[in-house]
Amino acid sequence: MPTLTPAYGRDYKSKAAVEADFKAGKDFVLNDMSSPHHGRYVNVQDARGAGWATVNLRYKRLTRVAVVKVPGGGK
Repeated sequence: MPTLTPAYGRDYKSKAAVEADFKAGKDFVLNDMSSPHHGRYVNVQDARGAGWATVNLRYKRLTRVAVVKVPGGGK
């Protein structure tokens, strides 16, 4: 399951806020050192296209993790 952090310096105080922005199509950064795509910007459309069913979204200064289902995702 990929881990994403908010892009462009954004941060969120709640799971609801980070989940809402992800589902609204805002950009997040892929954090997976083993992936050749580490550091790339992704949004919900990219996650759906990659076939991801769920993603980990970091928030609250990266101290919390929200497990979020990708709308229409998963193969």
